[in-house]
Amino acid sequence: MTRSSRPSAWTLFRHNHIAFFGLCLFLFVAVIALAAPLLPLSAPNDTAPAERLLRPLSEGHLLGTDHLGRDLLSRLIWGARVSIAVGLSATLIASVIGSALGLVAGFAGGRTDNVLMRGVDMLMAFPYILLALAIVAALGPGLSNALYAIALVNIPFFARNIRGVALSLTRRDFVDAARLSGKGPVRILLTEILPNVAPVIVITMSTTLGWMILETAGLSFLGLGAQPPQADLGSMLGEGRKLLFTAPHVSVIPGLMIFALVMSVNLIGDGVRDVLDPKLKSGSLTRPAAMTEIQRAPNQISSDTKSQNALAVCNLYTEFQVGTDIYKAVNGVSFELGKGECLGLVGESGSGKSVTAMSLLRLAPTPPGRIVGGQVWRSGEDLLSFPLHRIQALRGGKIAYIFQDPLSSLHPLFSVGAQVAEAIQAHQPYSHAEAWRAAVTLLEQVRLPNAASKAHSYPHELSGGMRQRVCIAMALANHPHIIVADEPTTALDVTVQAQVLKLMNQQRTQSGAALLFITHDFGVVSEICDRVAVMYAGRIVEVGAAWEVLNRPAHPYTRLLIDCVPIPGRGQHRLPAIPGSPPALNNLPVGCAFAERCPFEEDDCRNNDIGLRSLGDHRFARCIKPLWKADP
Repeated sequence: MTRSSRPSAWTLFRHNHIAFFGLCLFLFVAVIALAAPLLPLSAPNDTAPAERLLRPLSEGHLLGTDHLGRDLLSRLIWGARVSIAVGLSATLIASVIGSALGLVAGFAGGRTDNVLMRGVDMLMAFPYILLALAIVAALGPGLSNALYAIALVNIPFFARNIRGVALSLTRRDFVDAARLSGKGPVRILLTEILPNVAPVIVITMSTTLGWMILETAGLSFLGLGAQPPQADLGSMLGEGRKLLFTAPHVSVIPGLMIFALVMSVNLIGDGVRDVLDPKLKSGSLTRPAAMTEIQRAPNQISSDTKSQNALAVCNLYTEFQVGTDIYKAVNGVSFELGKGECLGLVGESGSGKSVTAMSLLRLAPTPPGRIVGGQVWRSGEDLLSFPLHRIQALRGGKIAYIFQDPLSSLHPLFSVGAQVAEAIQAHQPYSHAEAWRAAVTLLEQVRLPNAASKAHSYPHELSGGMRQRVCIAMALANHPHIIVADEPTTALDVTVQAQVLKLMNQQRTQSGAALLFITHDFGVVSEICDRVAVMYAGRIVEVGAAWEVLNRPAHPYTRLLIDCVPIPGRGQHRLPAIPGSPPALNNLPVGCAFAERCPFEEDDCRNNDIGLRSLGDHRFARCIKPLWKADP
């Protein structure tokens, strides 16, 4: 079995240098504190009045002594031991009780939820430090009572957080399925809800431990925690406050230790939160940048501007690094898009179509994506060399992008009219009223029924076809020269799909914009595309006029794709399928990537890299023995 190259949680945490520093600092202090009985230290409570208030680095006392002549280093290590133990114990108590209350309240709902949460609300109505002081005052000063007080005042924090997550999970389909399968409430809570809530509990614990240590020190500082002669960091700080001006080291040293502990725990909490975030498990703990990172070698940049075309892509390479693996999603793609032309980019899912399109405007997420070679020419300029502000001016301006899923592309909290108006104002000096009127006009142009009224609707109130029309209106808002449509009709029914295709073709014809249409549907290609480029495993394997490619395919992959299209009246009981699966992009073969699935495969197909070869009549195919080529 092949071992997954996805980085482990420890690897992700270690790559977060700040969080890793916090862990190292905390472990350093914790290990020394645990080893206190084994270290050659004087007893923390032994007094020596003759050696009182010695400065740091004094003979026999590395950190000096306090007002009773007690060794500060010994008391600091033993005090850190107590503070860490109390903080961890209080965190565990609060997390167990608070999480249990939150889980039961969120899962049970109704009266149980009301009773438990109203009790939690009563505790949260009091400032937590004052509540802790009141509890200690009622129970009496002492470290154990301080521990119980701190744990109690933090229970509502855990209960509220966990209850909200559990409440949302309870309404999910997998919980309903568990009920239908016959599982009881306790079993559902333990096997379905708890595993999904566990990361939230861990994150809350890691971010709360620092506060627990700080609160313990605060109570001891006020004389309500550790009692003399027992040492903890808060009591040491309280004893040294009267000597702040005459012997500042007595209070500064424990204060620095509290700072180091709390800071290290908070850094660890941030690192744990990032590691448990599924959106950040791509090999780096950095959130995606505003544009794709460029890592081109100087010899990969040419001066060929291709100015006669609306867009020219030359040897584009885009990679994704996940752990130790590098996935070559776009592997040397080149194509030209003429002015007013519609170029169809087709291929199976995972062939690199969408990544190619996103790379044009540097939309591929970094990390883990990066562009490692190639140029994207427009009007004599390489778009990949543009700074961020110029790329942002092009996005939605002269180059528009229509995404596949309009529901996730549109903002759920703003009306569709406001979003179209925002797209206009981002590139044109319109007032809000002017932008709104222009937005309504655009919605009318894309045939949105009752556009003036629908402009006030939110995305969830519209059908899939209507939402896609809104996205098309946003794409046309600033009269783009190039439109990139990434499978805009995949999720639509056949009738709406035909309407959207007709609309896009009309808008392209009227505005003269070039259209890059990404799809896996050859019916769509035959409907609106002038030329077609077929992609496989990150490369273009065939390109030519749409009619020529559809009726006389040259590459075996294109032939098999077309054979998979159902034709009414053919009388087939079962559609043919391409055998095998596409190769892994992190382990591409040396020769033809399609060789394993090709019925015409030969030894030469596996030995050397195969480039695009001219077949005449502006046709190209990446095959040593194409199925068709023009007569000489």
